[in-house]
Amino acid sequence: MSARYLTTTLPYVNADPHLGHALEFVQADALARTWRLAGDTVFFSTGTDEHGQKIYEAAEKAGQDVHAYADHYADKFRKLGTALDLSNDAFIRTIEPRHYAAAAEMWRRCDAVGDIYKKAYTGMYCVGCESFKTEREMVGGHCIIHTNLQLQEITEENYFFRFSKYTDRLLEYVSRSGTVIPEWRREEAVAFVKGGLADFSISREKKRLSWGIPVPNDDTQVMYVWFDALTSYLSTLDWPEDTKGNFKKFWEKGRTAQVAGKDQVRFQSLMWQAMLMSAGIKNTDQIFYHGFINSGGQKMSKSLGNIISPYDLVKKYGTDATRYMLLRHINPMEDSDVTWERLDEWYTAHLTNGLGNLVARVMKLAETYNPAVNIFIQPAPSKVIDFKFNQALDEIWGEIKACDDLITTKEPFKLVKTNPEEGKRVISETINTLQKVAFMLQPFMPETSKRIQTAIEENKKPENLFPRL
Repeated sequence: MSARYLTTTLPYVNADPHLGHALEFVQADALARTWRLAGDTVFFSTGTDEHGQKIYEAAEKAGQDVHAYADHYADKFRKLGTALDLSNDAFIRTIEPRHYAAAAEMWRRCDAVGDIYKKAYTGMYCVGCESFKTEREMVGGHCIIHTNLQLQEITEENYFFRFSKYTDRLLEYVSRSGTVIPEWRREEAVAFVKGGLADFSISREKKRLSWGIPVPNDDTQVMYVWFDALTSYLSTLDWPEDTKGNFKKFWEKGRTAQVAGKDQVRFQSLMWQAMLMSAGIKNTDQIFYHGFINSGGQKMSKSLGNIISPYDLVKKYGTDATRYMLLRHINPMEDSDVTWERLDEWYTAHLTNGLGNLVARVMKLAETYNPAVNIFIQPAPSKVIDFKFNQALDEIWGEIKACDDLITTKEPFKLVKTNPEEGKRVISETINTLQKVAFMLQPFMPETSKRIQTAIEENKKPENLFPRL
């Protein structure tokens, strides 16, 4: 038994939540629930990143006060957590006073060891990434991530962080097996370090961008949004005050993990880790990177009209069905393609005609013939520990298929009439398998798991778990 800390990245509050956010949230939630089932104490955090140029400009474009704008979208992300039945212990907003205090302390610690300095700089800036871009991060004058945005040439005097100072320590960190999952993302991080690390800007002139956390002892500058936002992984634990002891328990003495998108390797596994090294704080033990979700072979975008909202999925299929499809049918580490047609197919084939039908068949037999059931505890799926959510669910659906095959082969509804003792034994076997399935489903489909367990305890066929579309 151990203490575990887990956080998602903090999405920007400049637009509605998208399917990629939902994927990251339910992956993290499945991990947290699995660890709790194993007896670990877990601190699972999500939240919102609310400073920076993108948000300020989006609020201006909408004709809204930036605070009101941030509140509106932060609430949407908080509600998404409810819609997805997340079991998070905290929801941190980067506009909270405790976060301001943590960001200022992070700055002071890095400054105290000589890792912050001021200089004039001219560079190509991507508003989408909220960062300056090097030549290897540009293609045709555009950011390789936000190809639709024009890079801006900006000259100003900012504070910089001595990223290059930590080249050797970062290389040692990312060279350790298991610090970055999957392996090819770890190799990507190693290659980035070996390619040379340039010191990065960690502030902006207040006259150009006022929406940010003030730099300690310099009221002409605000913190660069990434320096600010990354510190949220500590402020959610009430660092540096740590009045509840969460930082000491879950970060210093516990095992720490983060879930992030594949475009975050540089920020999460390098920049953030260098900041922690500078501040004298333990590095993150493990960071898992998931792929992107496309639709119809193309990136989701408003202009293409192929955006699929996670709220729409929950409305159409329900919370647990949405969680199931994201965790089983979206590759946990590679890019995946999703369309409404595929979602309908997955729902009907594997939930309505699969799990839902099996529960109805087994519990009708149980209700009619009332066989004995052995209550047992099954260990949590090991594949989740390896971030292979899809394979863990494949194992569960293997149990479902085996149970279906048993019913088809043995025909217990007939057998119980010709050989009552053997018929009831087969029915008990199917109920025991269903109980095993219910237990294994807990991290992925918690409400469905409860409904199946309740049906078994009450020995009663439940209402259809997954109605037909």
